[in-house]
Amino acid sequence: MPDRRKHRGPHPEDERLFAPEVLPRLRAAAADLAWLLSRGYAQDSSLKLVGDRYSLVARQRTAVARSVCSHVTAVRRGEKTVPAEAMEDAVLWIDGYNVLTTVEAALAGGVVLAARDGAFRDMASMHGSFRKVDETLPALKILGQIIAEMQPGRCVWFLDRPVSNSGRLRAIMLKTSDRYGWSWEVELVPDPDSVLVGASPECVIATADSALLDRCHRWVNLARLAVERCVPDAWMIDFRNVSIAAPDS
Repeated sequence: MPDRRKHRGPHPEDERLFAPEVLPRLRAAAADLAWLLSRGYAQDSSLKLVGDRYSLVARQRTAVARSVCSHVTAVRRGEKTVPAEAMEDAVLWIDGYNVLTTVEAALAGGVVLAARDGAFRDMASMHGSFRKVDETLPALKILGQIIAEMQPGRCVWFLDRPVSNSGRLRAIMLKTSDRYGWSWEVELVPDPDSVLVGASPECVIATADSALLDRCHRWVNLARLAVERCVPDAWMIDFRNVSIAAPDS
């Protein structure tokens, strides 16, 4: 069946799964998961234990898992964050789909997860194919304005070549950057993660991918900057202030 989606908005069940009365239970589950991870317990078994205890369904467990990390991990990721005002003349490498889909989801009224490490993540999934939606061009414009304000010396977007329609998205991005006078480079690569993880210390990457945040030298919270500044009414589930006792050193 062809994909006819026009928006990257909420899942049909999200209004119920993330209703205001459910949020205290999700935050309690997040606190318990953070406690376990901070003491060295395995991710999968910890998530199952917490999910079972709080009777979370699969999508709720995914939201908690995407939002929670250990205390040490959150601190380390925070230490590597580069503020927007320090980006002038920097080399900026962007995890294209990771950043773009979060801003698209925010514009479309989808759930945005404000994670414990400070990153903003979405609940969307592409399943190997990208489809331009009504929010794609507005999201690119927002991101372009934020990047222009940061004034990096070079801006390179990386898209997954194996993902269907990546070439079409690349053309849209280059046309958009030409229209607004932004000096964007857009590269199609087999695996953006392997490229981004190999970035030199001089590069700053923009992503919310947990594995990349743990392995990169420096990162900028581009999706969060875009959502906070330009989509103030985004549907945000906030796990940033989940409180746990830090493990003994």
